Amino acid sequence: MALITNAKQDINNFSTLQIMEQLIPATVVIGDRTYRIKVAREDEEVVRKTVKTINDKIIEFKTQFAGKDMQDYIAMVLLWFATDRVAKMKTGFENEAIAGQLDMIEQILDNQLIDK
Repeated sequence: MALITNAKQDINNFSTLQIMEQLIPATVVIGDRTYRIKVAREDEEVVRKTVKTINDKIIEFKTQFAGKDMQDYIAMVLLWFATDRVAKMKTGFENEAIAGQLDMIEQILDNQLIDK
């Protein structure tokens, strides 16, 4: 049993190592701080666009709410980002529900046309 557990652990470690080797280093600046991160090559553009959006929102909040510190602005951006994401998810669920209802109506109409 211990041999199987060790083998599974070795496979997990190997998978993690492979993933880490595929990551590339990137330096991003959020607010007034620099961060060294590692991202998948295919995600680098998305990460940089996200960082730009965050920094743009920080500037926007700085102009609206003068006199706060950077942590306040970052918290405001985080709240905005999370709220926006939840709203988009809710809209997606609503769209799925509407699509399901339209499918049911289409089936009913098809059945009515076949019966006639």
